[in-house]
Amino acid sequence: MSDSLRRFGDFLISLGLVTQGQVDQALALQPLTGHRIGESLLSLGYLTRAQLQRALSEAVRDGGGGMLDRPPLGEILLGLKVINREQLETALAEQQKSGKRLGEVLTDQRALQHKQLYEALSLQQRMTLGAESAPKEQAPAPVTRGVKLVVIDDSELALALVQEGLASQGYDVVCFADPFLALEQFDALKPALVLTDLSMPGMDGTELCRTLKAGPRGNVPVIILTANDEESTRLKGLRDGADDYVSKGASMEELGVRVETVLRRTRETDRVRRMFAQYTSDAVVEEILRSGDVVLSGEKREVTVLFADLRNFTSFAESHEPEEVMRQLNQVLGRLADVVLEHGGTLDKFLGDGLMAVWGAPVKHEDDAVKAVHAALQMMREVAEVNASLAGETPFELGIGLNTGMVLAGSIGSARRTEYTCIGDVVNVASRLCALAEPGAVLFGEATARAVGDSISVETLEPARVKGKAQPVPLFRVAG
Repeated sequence: MSDSLRRFGDFLISLGLVTQGQVDQALALQPLTGHRIGESLLSLGYLTRAQLQRALSEAVRDGGGGMLDRPPLGEILLGLKVINREQLETALAEQQKSGKRLGEVLTDQRALQHKQLYEALSLQQRMTLGAESAPKEQAPAPVTRGVKLVVIDDSELALALVQEGLASQGYDVVCFADPFLALEQFDALKPALVLTDLSMPGMDGTELCRTLKAGPRGNVPVIILTANDEESTRLKGLRDGADDYVSKGASMEELGVRVETVLRRTRETDRVRRMFAQYTSDAVVEEILRSGDVVLSGEKREVTVLFADLRNFTSFAESHEPEEVMRQLNQVLGRLADVVLEHGGTLDKFLGDGLMAVWGAPVKHEDDAVKAVHAALQMMREVAEVNASLAGETPFELGIGLNTGMVLAGSIGSARRTEYTCIGDVVNVASRLCALAEPGAVLFGEATARAVGDSISVETLEPARVKGKAQPVPLFRVAG
């Protein structure tokens, strides 16, 4: 009697799946049938396929552990969900007739791809008793990444295989056989990435992906794992929000590379989201992420720059307590900043008792100048509403200057603090026009006047001399 068979029988007993007497009976049949012990226990009815799958998954988690006497290839393929039971039974029947190996039969029947067969054979070899008897080099300890991954698959064997492969690469892997339980634990675990099987009872991988993407943590990337490598299935998963799609026939090395690539891309996306979330609306941020049309290192862009300044806030500050000054300033500037976001602009910075905003960077639209002028008019209405609530106080006065032209837009700062801004002569002129603006006036340059066209009533003023310009600057004002 093979010692390896006895040891696998002991392993099944240790899992509480069979008794010693059942193992002895299966071992006695082995010389007559030629079946391995797992197959014998299946034929005797002492072991179910699900229980055998559990034993195989435990063996993978133990790294083989010297437990198995070459586990059945068919059971491994079933556990990986590469084939179904009907395909296995058909192939086993054909194998009895032809005498071919099971893998050959399955590939001949096109139930299996060659790369899927090679992956299953590799797993079978790792679980085979005696593999540890050959001298091995000491494997280096995995680098601790401190990154938590959630893996969801109703196949325990597939879970064990992915967990083993990714844990060996230093990831913290949490496994779920039930997708609903995974969703319940999702907020508590806060994973950096989710890997999910495509075909699962109750909720498939695409539905799980849609559910995750629609929730509060929808920015967590999702990779779909499946044995179905058809293009239509792959495209459906990607349309449902999946960040990548990996065949179960892929090696653990390839899966690790895919995970790292998606995580790196997600980290860059999060960096862009954090950078722009404080400057512009959520809709503009999502447009930035969809288009990817942002060069943070600096690029030339045509923009419309707006400067707004409260003219008499200094006198208000001198006559009120600091707490009241800050409360009032935050109220007014908050309303002006909301106007910028509502009109699709980017809030560049607050400037004491004023602000600078930009239309056309980081996202450009054909009507940026028109939106900027409408935002300026809305700012005037906001200040008027604030003034209406100031009982007995001197009303605030607002002057606005705009200018349109080419600037250098990009991320400026250090590794500790970075901000997205625009620099150039167009910005300087917009600031000078703001300083020239009388209370209640919206002044802008010639390029802005051309851009708004007939959409806004415009008055032409005498050209004005501004600091830094040798020639007078053409000047325009919103009529009324």
